[in-house]
Amino acid sequence: MKTIIVTLSLAFTSLFLNAQTEVETTSETKSITVTVPVQSEEGNVVFGLYDETSFMKKPLVGLEGEIKDGKATVTFEDIQPGTYAILLFHDKNGNKQMDFESNGMPTEPYGASNNVMSMGPPLWSDTKFEVTNEPVKLEVRM
Repeated sequence: MKTIIVTLSLAFTSLFLNAQTEVETTSETKSITVTVPVQSEEGNVVFGLYDETSFMKKPLVGLEGEIKDGKATVTFEDIQPGTYAILLFHDKNGNKQMDFESNGMPTEPYGASNNVMSMGPPLWSDTKFEVTNEPVKLEVRM
């Protein structure tokens, strides 16, 4: 009887130790690489990485991608697993902000993760994606 109890105890201890190891390995940071095809070589593309609380406000991380061979690519490094969204725009005039007409319509091309294009600003529920234990690669259209 003691042998059975000791064996079961060791088996459960082994399971808990393995479960702890898995949790530790999934907390590693990952990267998100975003590529966007661009029609014009002028200016740069400004990329923003958002979580739900920062969405459509200030990005968690902002990067600027140089346009080469008709596309701009950036990589967000050291990203914790979680739910994120990418918003971007083609900053043709180099002022590092999205420009709008007086009626509120954007004058510069823009895009969002999951390639959601709707009338009005993008929604978190449409643009969110998961970062898990693998690097993420996205292509966003404008």
